[in-house]
Amino acid sequence: MGKQAIGVVGLAVMGRNLALNIESRGHAVSVFNRSREKTDELIAEYPDRKLVPTYTLEEFVESLEKPRRILMMVKAGAGTDDTIASLKPLLDKGDILIDGGNTHFTDTIRRNQELAKAGLHFIGTGVSGGEEGALKGPSIMPGGQRDAYDLVAPILTEIAAKAPDGEPCVAYMGPDGAGHFVKMVHNGIEYGDMQLIAESYSVLKQVVGLSNKELGEVYTEWNKGELDSYLMEITSKIFNKKDDETGKDLVDVILDRAAQKGTGKWTSQNALDLGVPLPLITESVFARVLSSLKTERVAASKVIKGPEPKAFDGDRAAFIESVRRALYFSKVISYAQGFAQLRAASEEYKWDLDFGTIAKIFRAGCIIRARFLQKITDAYSKDKAIANLLLDPYFNDIASNYQGALRDVVIAAVKAGVPVPTFASAVAYFDAYRSERLPANLVQAQRDFFGAHTFERVDKPGSFHANWS
Repeated sequence: MGKQAIGVVGLAVMGRNLALNIESRGHAVSVFNRSREKTDELIAEYPDRKLVPTYTLEEFVESLEKPRRILMMVKAGAGTDDTIASLKPLLDKGDILIDGGNTHFTDTIRRNQELAKAGLHFIGTGVSGGEEGALKGPSIMPGGQRDAYDLVAPILTEIAAKAPDGEPCVAYMGPDGAGHFVKMVHNGIEYGDMQLIAESYSVLKQVVGLSNKELGEVYTEWNKGELDSYLMEITSKIFNKKDDETGKDLVDVILDRAAQKGTGKWTSQNALDLGVPLPLITESVFARVLSSLKTERVAASKVIKGPEPKAFDGDRAAFIESVRRALYFSKVISYAQGFAQLRAASEEYKWDLDFGTIAKIFRAGCIIRARFLQKITDAYSKDKAIANLLLDPYFNDIASNYQGALRDVVIAAVKAGVPVPTFASAVAYFDAYRSERLPANLVQAQRDFFGAHTFERVDKPGSFHANWS
């Protein structure tokens, strides 16, 4: 048998599905898993596919064409380091390791530098779309040496999702950790999107009193317009699903405790490191943390009282439209924050990220795929150096027309005692970003008063300290 153009290490759901995706494009694929059971299961399930099982790393490496192209789909962190350490002695200069896991970008930078000293290429690659995307076509965000990317680009292009215009959702992001950084911010935006939709659900259910059937109809209708997205599509379906055990609506049987794997937290931590305001996404991370305090919340609900529930007596259709507008405008603000973080990172790490291209490859395959991403691409096509998406004419127009709805929804939720942290954060960020003067002058005066931290003046340059006593 001839040698294979690419191999996959790690045959959990994502790894096996990517291997099957690659094979479906006409490539024979060498596969290896630390425990041979997963390898045997894959081959037994797909005996007629061009999957070449190997049972030692030596056999795996020997089965590949040179330069070897190895896609690692193993556990991030120590698992990836261990896999690299095991492969490294078996590889030749010019071979390419591709890490498709949810890896922190700083680890990717380190590995890229270490492997480069040994003459090996390392491509940190963000892969979004979940198990279905891995099988049918994900959004792919590779970063590393450009010449190494060019050697794997044909296969990545073949397996990537295709946008409505037929363009593949893969592009070279930049050097070292750029690909995994873009994936991290993608996940942060995903946290924001999910929490915003959850808050719209909470307002529609608790303030307006919509039934689950009505909620499903509302989200189905919204998905036909400017909110058209994968998350909106699955949300509409969730409200129609019954629990097999009880016959109840499944959404009502699910415990209100949202888990997380850490990529949202990484996004917020990095924003603080870069000095980029990311309040909406960070609030979405905190919302999951707060949801995890289920026992405390149940106990607190019996002691701490808020507003008494009231029947909605307004125009239901008009308020539902206000919630739709609030959701879309808040989504715009979330993406504006995320892309501002990408801009700051590009400058800090010297990546020269192409923001319009990033928005393009998010249009299909990934979890945050949405119609309005084309508007972001259009904005950067008009002005590559735009400081914030809210300054683009289209998004500025949305802000002008939709901010009233967002304010109304936040007010109604606060009066009803319904928590809407990301909606509230969206309007606070918007008002702060558009403010020529903020109360930070008082904060700086306080810092100078107690710590002699000095201050700047509005009427002349320099650093000053006042005698406050």
